[in-house]
Amino acid sequence: MSQPHIIIAGGGIGGLALGLTLHQIGVPFTVYESVRDLKPLGVGINLQPNAVRELFDLGIDRSALDRVGVPVREWALVGLNGRDIYSEPRGEIAGYNWPQYAVNRGEFHMLLYRTLIERAGPGAVQLGQKVTVYTRHSDGTVSARIQDREGTERLVPATLLIGADGIHSAIRAQMHPDQPPIHWGGAVMWRGTVWARPIRSGSSFVGLGTHRHRMVIYPISHPDPDTGLAMINWIAEVTYDDPNARDAIGWFRQVPVSDWAHHFDGFKYDWLDVPSLIRGSTSSYENPMIDRDPVQTWVDGPVALMGDAAHAMYPTGSNGASQAIIDARTLGAEILRHRVTADALTAYDTALCGPISQLILRNRGAGPFGLLNIVDDRCGGVFDDIDQIIAPQEKAEFMAGYKSAAGFAMDRLNAAPPMIAQGAMLTQ
Repeated sequence: MSQPHIIIAGGGIGGLALGLTLHQIGVPFTVYESVRDLKPLGVGINLQPNAVRELFDLGIDRSALDRVGVPVREWALVGLNGRDIYSEPRGEIAGYNWPQYAVNRGEFHMLLYRTLIERAGPGAVQLGQKVTVYTRHSDGTVSARIQDREGTERLVPATLLIGADGIHSAIRAQMHPDQPPIHWGGAVMWRGTVWARPIRSGSSFVGLGTHRHRMVIYPISHPDPDTGLAMINWIAEVTYDDPNARDAIGWFRQVPVSDWAHHFDGFKYDWLDVPSLIRGSTSSYENPMIDRDPVQTWVDGPVALMGDAAHAMYPTGSNGASQAIIDARTLGAEILRHRVTADALTAYDTALCGPISQLILRNRGAGPFGLLNIVDDRCGGVFDDIDQIIAPQEKAEFMAGYKSAAGFAMDRLNAAPPMIAQGAMLTQ
């Protein structure tokens, strides 16, 4: 090949963040996305301060993020009787140099897409094109077989191939043909949004209930100046003791709220009426809480995995999208160090595969919601004085351990140099 070129399989959040990073450092690339028309899909997600820092360094600023979400001011866990278990400030008011954002996942995805097309041109993202198979060559390069929506296939050569093709990744399946099936532990989620008045700080992320029966509630828009209403994202979760008892569970299907809302009829408090909140929604989406078992490596020579293809994890830590962005930036940093070579992918793998594999397992064990597990085990989620159930020091140590594992421990993050220095470019 006359010059290096990277194929990115998948135009989700991770693939687009990698495209923006490669454009920033001057590396040619093409994103191939199987969907024919990108549309704003999904509801709320959180972007942790470590990911927001990288977005700022990519030139995606506060004003852009404010159009698709809202800075988070508080993170709180509340027991089954509506009393606080733990709360803390988040983002800049907590002392971070960068905010945490709760965003509309679909609108954020489209923001990344529009930004990439504006910067790199419309040919940077090829829609309706799916990478199905890769072939490694003796000279260290790779070819990707790409299939369009009509079934026509062609081979496209590249220096490197990055699989950002999600939890059902064809690239991961080829790299790890003996991987276990997708893991489901019995938790079912129903997701939706509703226009309502924000609670607590006005921009609080609240986990309410027990680890087996809970709600997650937070705003993903600024309040309307006239009505005071904001778009509130909610997630309702129930865990079944026997996953096989729920074999009819749908995968990301739309269902009536009335099918499941009765599980939360008792979630009424003087500060929040959950039944009214969820019944105010026009629709809900049902899906299992799923992940994949960690693998030993994300790399096969000139091929690497990133995002959900590498580390699909339970959304209990609000860091799936954040980690995909960190993956992209880490790949960019290693390409600057090692050029467009398999050595860059090996360095990326060494930096992230091990610790993020541990994070998958930590999230499977409830992640930061593990405090709900502890309180549930000790008192069933009902208490008068939380300090008699779990000491403040124990709570603080638990949360500090999770933040460190997830890469957003405040002191370490604030002191870290930029992953990619401003103006850094790969010289040919």
